[in-house]
Amino acid sequence: MAATRVLAAGAFQGLHGTTFLKHPFSIKQRALHLTKPRKLFTCRALYKPAVEIKEEGQPETIDYRVFFLDNSGKRVSPWHDIPLHLGDGVFNFIVEIPKESSAKMEVATEEPFTPIKQDTKKGKLRYYPYNINWNYGLLPQTWEDPTHANSEVDGAFGDNDPVDVVEIGETRGKIGQILKVKPLGVLAMIDEGELDWKVVAISLDDPKASLVNDVHDVEKHFPGTLTAIRDWFRDYKIPDGKPANKFGLGNKAANKDYALKVIRETNESWAKLIKRSVPAGDLSLV
Repeated sequence: MAATRVLAAGAFQGLHGTTFLKHPFSIKQRALHLTKPRKLFTCRALYKPAVEIKEEGQPETIDYRVFFLDNSGKRVSPWHDIPLHLGDGVFNFIVEIPKESSAKMEVATEEPFTPIKQDTKKGKLRYYPYNINWNYGLLPQTWEDPTHANSEVDGAFGDNDPVDVVEIGETRGKIGQILKVKPLGVLAMIDEGELDWKVVAISLDDPKASLVNDVHDVEKHFPGTLTAIRDWFRDYKIPDGKPANKFGLGNKAANKDYALKVIRETNESWAKLIKRSVPAGDLSLV
C-alpha cells in the first residue's frame, strides 16, 4: 500500500516538528551567488517547492519507486526540480540511502521524473556488502559530465550522475528526505576509471553543525570519520571480487573551498545538460 509524507525543499524543522520555508523560488532559471561574486549557481526550481514524497510498490522489490510530487499533485524530478543552493553556503541534499542500511537506492536518472529506486544488476536487487554508516544521497541540479576529463584528478571523466553526498550527522535520514546541509570537504573517488565525487557535509539540524565548517573541524569533532568514509568507499566492492576504488587529490579529502568549486562546476554542467547544450543520451531531463 502506497505511503506518503510531506517535506518542503529548502525547509527546516523547528520546535515540535514545525516546518518552515527558508525561501520561495522562481520557476525561471536564476543565478545564486556563493562566496565569490563572479561564481554563479544556476537553478531551475519550483515556486514554493512543497514536495510530497509518494512511495509506489513495496520496498526491496524491483518495482519500488519513490516519486516526488508538487503541491498540485504533479510529479516533479528530485534531480532537476529541487533547488540546489539556498544561499549562505547552504545546499539541499536528498537522502537516497539512510545511514545503517545496505539497500543500494538511487535516483533513476533514465526514468521520467527520476524517482528513487533500488539499483539492480542482472535482474537482481543490489545491496552493499555491509551497512553504510552515514546518510548518503545527491545534490540536486548537479551532473558529472562523462565527456569532461578532469585534469586535476588523473584526467578521469565524470560518471554521468549527480554529485554524491555523505552526510555525517547523528540522525538517520529517510529515503527521499530533503535536508539542508553545508559542505565540509570532498573526496575524489575514481571508480573503474570514472570520477565520482563524494561531498562530505553535515545537516544544519545536527547538534555539532555549528562546530564544523571545514575538513580540519571534521577531524577535531568527528575524529577518524574522513578516513572511515574513504576506506568504506575504497573497499566496498572487494567482497564482490572487484578491485578497490582509488582516490585522487593525494588520497585525502580536499577542503571546503574545493568542495564548493566542485559543486559550482557540476552545477554548470547540469545547466548545459538541461538546456540541451550537450547530448543527454539516455538521461531523463524531466
